[in-house]
Amino acid sequence: MAAVWQQVLAVDARYNAYRTPTFPQFRTQYIRRRSQLLRENAKCGFEPGLRKQYLRVRSQLLALRYGPLSEQSSFKASSVRSSRTTLDRMEDFEEDPRAQGARGHRRSVSRGSYQLQAQMNRAVYDERPPGSLVPTSVAEASRAMAGDTTLSENYAFAGMHHIFDQHVDSAVPRLQFANDDKHLLACCSLDGTLSIMTLSPSPPTVKVTLRGHAGPVTDFAWSLSNDVIVSTSQDGTLRIWNTEDGRCIREVSDPDASELLCCTFQPMNNNLTVVGNSKHLLQVVNISTGKKVKGGSSKLTGRVMSLSFDAPGRILWAGDDRGSIFSFLFDMATGKLTKAKRLVVTEGSPISSISARSWISREARDPSLLVNACLNKLLLYRVVDNEGTLQLKRSFPIQHGSQPIHSIFCPLMSFRQGACVVTGSEDACVYFFDVERNTKAIVNKLQGHSGPVLDVSFNCDESLLASSDATGMVIIWRREQK
Repeated sequence: MAAVWQQVLAVDARYNAYRTPTFPQFRTQYIRRRSQLLRENAKCGFEPGLRKQYLRVRSQLLALRYGPLSEQSSFKASSVRSSRTTLDRMEDFEEDPRAQGARGHRRSVSRGSYQLQAQMNRAVYDERPPGSLVPTSVAEASRAMAGDTTLSENYAFAGMHHIFDQHVDSAVPRLQFANDDKHLLACCSLDGTLSIMTLSPSPPTVKVTLRGHAGPVTDFAWSLSNDVIVSTSQDGTLRIWNTEDGRCIREVSDPDASELLCCTFQPMNNNLTVVGNSKHLLQVVNISTGKKVKGGSSKLTGRVMSLSFDAPGRILWAGDDRGSIFSFLFDMATGKLTKAKRLVVTEGSPISSISARSWISREARDPSLLVNACLNKLLLYRVVDNEGTLQLKRSFPIQHGSQPIHSIFCPLMSFRQGACVVTGSEDACVYFFDVERNTKAIVNKLQGHSGPVLDVSFNCDESLLASSDATGMVIIWRREQK
C-alpha cells in the first residue's frame, strides 16, 4: 500500500503552501515529518480500505480548512496541436550553394557507428512492433543473469531520503549528480545562486553555495572530473566555478548582452563549452581563455532552450522555443559547428529538454534522443544516420504545457527486459516509463512535490533519485530495499 501513503503525502504537499506562508522552513519540516510518519505507518499493515478512507477524509478536511486547490495543482492537460507530418518530418537545412559540397565532404569524414547502426536497425525494425528494441544475441542470457526482477521492482523508488529547501520560493530549473558519484549533487536556482550538496556522511548538507550571478541561473554542467562547474544566467554571463571552494574562476560576458539560457560541455574536450542565448545564437566557448571559438557559432529559429551531445561528441542537438531541433556536426580539432538537419516537432512548442543516449539497454543497439516539448507528451526519437536525423519512435503522455520540464535516460544499462526513462511533469509528479511497453508504460509514479517538477537526476548506481520543482524544493528519493 505504498501508493496510498504517497497519495496522502502528495495531498499534504500541495496544501503545504497554505500553511504558515511567512515561515517556509516550518513547511519543509512539516512535510519531512509527515513523510516519516506515513512511511512508518505503511509498515503496520492496516486494512487497505481504511487507508483509502483516510485519504478521502483527509482530502476533504484540508479542502474545508484551506479551500480548493489552486489551478496549478489541478492542472488539466490542454489540447495538443500536433500532426504526424510535423512530428515525423526531418529536413536538410539548406545553406548557401557551397553547402552541398560541404555536406558531401562531411559524409566522407563522418561515417561511423550511427550509419552502421541505422543499417542494422532498418533490417530488423521492419519485422518488429513499433517502439521495440533490437535484441542482441545474448539477450536471454542477460535476463537470466538479472533473475526474474521486473523493471517495476528495479525502479521502486518511494521513500524520501532528504529534502533540501535552501532555494525555497525560487524555482530550481536544473539539478544534476556529479559524474560517477553517489553522493555529490548540484542545482541552480532562479534566485541567482547554485548549491553543491553532499549526501554522505549523514545528515546531507549544503557543501558550498556559488554566488556571483546578478540574475536567475538558467543552467549548469559538471566537468568530467567534477572539479569545475559552468553556469549560465539571465544576467548575460557564463561563469566557471571551482567546486571545492565555490570560487568563480572566470566570467565570460555575452557580447550582445543577451540572456544565456543553456550550456553543456563538449564530452571529449572539457575546455570547450557550448552556450545558447535568447537571441537565437549557439556559441562554442573555450573556458580556458574565455574566448569564442572561430566558426563555432550558428543561428537557430528561436531562443536556444536545450542542448545535448552524443557520447563521442561528434553530433550536437539544439532545441529552441519555436519547436525546432537542429543537429550540428562538431569538428573535434577546431570546435567548428556545421549545421546538418532540422526537425520541426510542432511549430511554436518550446523544446525544454534534449537527452541523447547511444544504447538504451544492453539489448538495444539504438541511438536515441529523449525530448520534452510543451505538447503534454514525452517524445522518444531514433537517431537514424551520422548527421543526427531523427525519426519519432513513440511518445508518452505527461502534463507539460509551459514549464521548462526535463527528462533523463536511466544511467545504467539494465540486464532486465525493457528500458526506463524518467521525467518531471506539471502535475507535481515524477514519472518512470518503460519504453518497451506498448500499453501501461508507467513503471512508477512519485508524489510529494507541491509544484511542477522541473528536473530529475540519478546518482551513478541508481540508488538515489533527485527531483526539483518550481517552488524551490529538492527531494532525494531512496530506492526501496527489498
